[in-house]
Amino acid sequence: MRAPTIRDVAERAGVSKSLVSLVLRGSGQVRPEKREAVLRAVRELGYRPNAAARSLSEQRTRTVGVLLNDLRNPWFVDLLDGLNSPLHAAGLHMLLADARLNRRTGHDLTGPFLDLGVDGLVVVGTLPDPGVLGAVAERLPLVVAGAREPVLPGVDIVAGDDEHGARLVTEHLIGLGHRRIAHLCGYGAVGELRRRGFEAAMRAHGLAGQAVVEPGDMTEEGGYRATVRLLSRPDRPTALLAVNDTASLGALSAAGELGLSVPRDVSVTGYDNTGTARLRHVWLTTVDTAPHEVGRRAARCLLERLDGRRGEGSVHLAVPTLKIRGTTAPPAVTTDRPP
Repeated sequence: MRAPTIRDVAERAGVSKSLVSLVLRGSGQVRPEKREAVLRAVRELGYRPNAAARSLSEQRTRTVGVLLNDLRNPWFVDLLDGLNSPLHAAGLHMLLADARLNRRTGHDLTGPFLDLGVDGLVVVGTLPDPGVLGAVAERLPLVVAGAREPVLPGVDIVAGDDEHGARLVTEHLIGLGHRRIAHLCGYGAVGELRRRGFEAAMRAHGLAGQAVVEPGDMTEEGGYRATVRLLSRPDRPTALLAVNDTASLGALSAAGELGLSVPRDVSVTGYDNTGTARLRHVWLTTVDTAPHEVGRRAARCLLERLDGRRGEGSVHLAVPTLKIRGTTAPPAVTTDRPP
C-alpha cells in the first residue's frame, strides 16, 4: 500500500496543494475552517510530510546541531530540556553529538553537522579548544550555552553568572564559621570565573591567606583525587567548594574512604544543582544555575538568528541561587570562626 501524498490530502480536504503546504508550514494566512479541513485529512490519511523534499524546497533541513562537551555531565539534561521545547515548537529537531567521544576517536567536532546541513548549532559546555568554532560561526548561526567562551562576532553566549554564584556559596561556608576553605577548581572561562568568585569572597572577609585552590578537571575522578590530596594535609581544610556537582561526588567519596564524615568533619558543596545533588542520599548544598532557563534562552537566541533578527553577539546571564542542603554545617572546631 502506497504512502499518502500531499495531493491525496488536498483532494480529501477539497483544497489546493499550495494551501496544504501553507498549513503544514504553520502559516497564519489560512482561514480556520480550511486549516481544520487540512489537518483532519492529514489525520484520517495518516500523512507524513517528506522531510527530504521539504528541505530541498525550503533550502533548510529544519535540524539544529547540539554539540555537548561531555554527555556524562547530568547538568546538561535540564539544559537540553529547556533547549528542546522552543525548538520543537518551531518545527526544528535536535541532532546531538558528544565532543568528548569525538576527541577520543580523532573525529572532527563540527564537520558532521556541516555535512548534514544543519540550520544552526548550539554548543553546550566549555570545549577544551573553543577556537575550533571560529570557522563554523562564519557559516552557521551559532549559540554557546552554559559556557563563556569563545567570544566571537555574531555569536550569543547564554550562561549563569558564575562569579556571583561562587561568591554565594563561599559566603555560606564563611557564615557557618569555616576559615580553611579549599576550592576544587575547573578550567576555561567558567572555571576561572568560579575561582575568581571564591577568592573574592575569601578576600572580602580577610581570609585570603586561608584560601586554597586545588587544580581539577570537573570530573568525578578529578574531584576524588584532588580531595585525597587536600584531606591528607596536616592542616586539611574544613570545607570544600567543588567547581561542579560532578567533582563534588568525587569529593564525597574521598572523604568517606578517608574515614571522615560529611558534614561533621568536612563540609562539601557543589555547583549546578543537578538531579544527582537533589537525591536524598546525596542532598548536596550547591548553586542552582537555572539550566532550564539557560536552554530556553539559547533556543530563543538561535531562533532569532535563524530568522535574521540578531546582529552582534551578546551575553545573557541567568541569576544563580544557593540551595542549602545536608552537606554543610559549622566546623567541628568552632574556635576557627571568623571575627
